[in-house]
Amino acid sequence: AARRDFYWLRSFIAGGVAGCCAKTTTAPLDRVKILLQAHNHHYKHLGVFSTLCAVPKKEGYLGLYKGNGAMMIRIFPYGAIQFMAFDQYKKVIKKQLGISGHVHRLMAGSMAGITAVICTYPLDMVRVRLAFQVKGEHKYMGIIHAFKMIYTKEGGFSGFYRGLMPTVVGMAPYAGFSFFTFGTLKSIGLAQAPNLLGRPSLDNPDVLVLKTHVNLLCGGIAGAIAQTISYPLDVTRRRMQLGAVLPDSEKCLTMVQTLKYVYQQHGIRRGLYRGLSLNYIRCIPSQAVAFTTYELMKQFLYLN
Repeated sequence: AARRDFYWLRSFIAGGVAGCCAKTTTAPLDRVKILLQAHNHHYKHLGVFSTLCAVPKKEGYLGLYKGNGAMMIRIFPYGAIQFMAFDQYKKVIKKQLGISGHVHRLMAGSMAGITAVICTYPLDMVRVRLAFQVKGEHKYMGIIHAFKMIYTKEGGFSGFYRGLMPTVVGMAPYAGFSFFTFGTLKSIGLAQAPNLLGRPSLDNPDVLVLKTHVNLLCGGIAGAIAQTISYPLDVTRRRMQLGAVLPDSEKCLTMVQTLKYVYQQHGIRRGLYRGLSLNYIRCIPSQAVAFTTYELMKQFLYLN
């Protein structure tokens, strides 16, 4: 029983560490993505690479990591809840509903993503506000100050949940497809070419796991497919979260309004998909690091 009790905790730590490693790797790209998605007026005429060069000039190299503290505080529980919930939901769906194979992965992935998002959403909100600020025009002094300001100025608790709708709607295909693609690629790979792609797990020789570089590749492909499907909803979420900070906030009150507004103002490529190329550059290493770290942590903490 003792081993089972700590299984939760170990699984929680594995997911949390995986999330933090992945996000820190790509934090500068995350900051740039937020500046571009919501057309920050300092950088709105720039592209991805020019913004990456402009931020350190304007705000120093640490400017690229702005909002990363709030990100870490959010991503540890987020990664932990997501990976842990995924394992639990998978068991429940298999046992209670008798659904197995690829479908239960898709369902469990979506449900895990949504659970993690709802639990950690206010932290995401605060982080976006901090990351959108440019040196010299600070409205929020730090994480706690931002919490207080949003709470007092934007309608109490509900202020923290602006943009939750597009997040949940986007999260289902995103988390679903990334777990689904990763799991499918993993099972096909291990079934078709076990010797070429797999090796015995360190903590349980009976279990085959993917070799690290194959893991990275599968995680990356999973991320790219999931991203493309749900990207416009990500842009919508950022706009809604930044609500009070953006000049055109009254046009972006609901999900449908925001999607329409961005489409009418900026079109598909420069609006709904603005920053997508950056997202691939960001997402592929991020997903790859997350899945690979998680698989390694699972062996390290005897979770297989």
